[in-house]
Amino acid sequence: MTDPLGASLKIAGSGLEAQSTRMRIVSENIANARTTGDTPGADPYRRKTITFGSELDRVSGAETVEVKKLGVDQSEFIEEYDPGNPAADERGIVKMPNVNVLIEMGDMRETNRTYEANLQTIKQTRDMISQTIALLKASQ
Repeated sequence: MTDPLGASLKIAGSGLEAQSTRMRIVSENIANARTTGDTPGADPYRRKTITFGSELDRVSGAETVEVKKLGVDQSEFIEEYDPGNPAADERGIVKMPNVNVLIEMGDMRETNRTYEANLQTIKQTRDMISQTIALLKASQ
């Protein structure tokens, strides 16, 4: 039989790791929201995506979360008229990244809340383990 409290720590730890990776992807997207191509008509930064999946931890028997795939969003680029931009084509059109900062901010907020929930799970589990140890010591 596996230790349920140990399994809780493992599950929440995998959640922390997954959300840390997600925060890095969201940060890259926000940082590059206005990054254009180097030459006229060149493609700009393309939004990155992340996909999660569950993984069975054979030692604890717990279903943990892991990053299954990092990808790129293949949606269309945004076109803006800016003839003075070095990345503008002969019509003055600049391809802008397919990053919507409002969506990224929503993803960041969700990532932060999920990270905090996993962190709280770890804190509560550690408290339960400490209380159990204290009870066992007191009963001797």
